[in-house]
Amino acid sequence: MIGSLDCMHWRWKNCPTRWQGSFSGKAKKPTIVLEAVADFDTWIWHAFLGILGAQNDITVLGHSPLFDALTAGESPYLDYEINGKDHNMGYYLADGIYPKWATLVQSIRRPVTEEEVYFSTKQDAYRKDVERAFGILRARFAIIRQPAREWSLVKLNSIMLTYIILHNLIVEDERHDYYDGDSDGDEPDPNRSRRTQARIYDDPNLARNPRTGQISMEEYMHCYRLIRSRAENNDLQQDLIKHLWEIRGQGHR
Repeated sequence: MIGSLDCMHWRWKNCPTRWQGSFSGKAKKPTIVLEAVADFDTWIWHAFLGILGAQNDITVLGHSPLFDALTAGESPYLDYEINGKDHNMGYYLADGIYPKWATLVQSIRRPVTEEEVYFSTKQDAYRKDVERAFGILRARFAIIRQPAREWSLVKLNSIMLTYIILHNLIVEDERHDYYDGDSDGDEPDPNRSRRTQARIYDDPNLARNPRTGQISMEEYMHCYRLIRSRAENNDLQQDLIKHLWEIRGQGHR
């Protein structure tokens, strides 16, 4: 799991008149949706801005490039164990409006058992990370806190991404394991930070074209369907429920 997924609406004060109807949702004011993934220290891993404010989170996800690399077999290959079972896809915490995909884990709307109640409590708590990141972003930069005044979507996207990058730089600087490269002559330990240089790890289960390095259309569609698997979503959620309950029983709160 990398972080929590959610959307924020940014009020667009100077939205062109011809677009205002399309960008106005239930708030009756033109807004632009920012989709983001953030982790526990509010580092923003993914940001996607530009969808009409009249759209809901599911529609935004449908336009988002969030899972494009995973579908194309170009994302880092994972191999981890939960509840004694192997898993090889990362996942994000999301609220109940998002679809039940193998890469999204929602809370339980009506938990019955103690295990389900405990899981839902933990899931809801950690899912607040992205909302906290949105709040810090607004508080830190007045230009985001105020209604957008540009006319161009391209410029607004550049503005938002610029301040997200600045926000991440501040978060990185304040991390306890931050390495500035100037303190001594030693090289940084790559295990100290999760944000090392990005690399593509080949999934050993995917055959690639030796000339292009791309997977076949058949495997592409297999990845596409696997990401959207409700069965995998349920299996992952059940494994997490049992895993968290076992950790609680061992005295880790």
